[in-house]
Amino acid sequence: MLATLVIFLREGVEASMIIAILLAYLNRIGRREHFRDVFVGVGAALALATAGGIAAYETIRSYDGSRVQTIFETATYLVAATVLTYMTFWMRKHARSLSKELRARADAALDGRARWGLGLLAFQAVGREGLETVVFTLAIIFSTSTAGALSGAVIGLAASLGIAFAIYRLGHKLNLARFFTVIGVLLMVFAAGLLADAVENLQQLGWLPVLDAPMWHTARLLSEDSALGDVLHSFFGYSDAPTPLQLLIYVAYLGIVVVVYLGVRARLAARGSGPQPAAR
Repeated sequence: MLATLVIFLREGVEASMIIAILLAYLNRIGRREHFRDVFVGVGAALALATAGGIAAYETIRSYDGSRVQTIFETATYLVAATVLTYMTFWMRKHARSLSKELRARADAALDGRARWGLGLLAFQAVGREGLETVVFTLAIIFSTSTAGALSGAVIGLAASLGIAFAIYRLGHKLNLARFFTVIGVLLMVFAAGLLADAVENLQQLGWLPVLDAPMWHTARLLSEDSALGDVLHSFFGYSDAPTPLQLLIYVAYLGIVVVVYLGVRARLAARGSGPQPAAR
């Protein structure tokens, strides 16, 4: 539940930012008649992402308990962890230029067939977030309970819409840089858990027969199937019978990416607050 809550909160806020930038720019240049085109693109992207997610889930569920399902789950874990890491660093790098890039692409769309161009721009922007969210949600559902994952998704989406409304309609200010930094670190913790799950599956498949003997068994104290164990497993990668390789991958990934990510943030902050030219 916590994992999907954070995912939908983060993706919802980012998608809202993108659409708000487009709408604000169209409003400023007096082209409000194209608001509808943006919303059509958003609706099409959400519909496609939702349909794709449902189709993938229903297809894989038909192989429940089989080796095929384990292989697909493993691939989903690896893809989700990779995309999570990439998008977190990408957002950190491009956050400052995102508004400028979107305005330039909007101008290019208005110079051509504005209706199709703006709709496609909104479709691409929101579609990317939607497809990312589908991959992450599938990975979470495979590693935890479906009901808990969907509950977290609903809460996270509602919270993101509330934040978007507060920012863009009521004029409330939110430190988005700090918001995405905190969310980014949380997502990396989640990605580390996905990698640990992928290692567990690879060892069960016999494809990674290295350091595969469980170090301890804590199922009697806290089983992965319990409510708390399910939450800890889906978000923090908790395992009641972890292998040395799972622990090694988890700690190594988390240690490296968090240090690098926070180091990148510190350098960007220092660059942004560098010495200003003296006033004349």
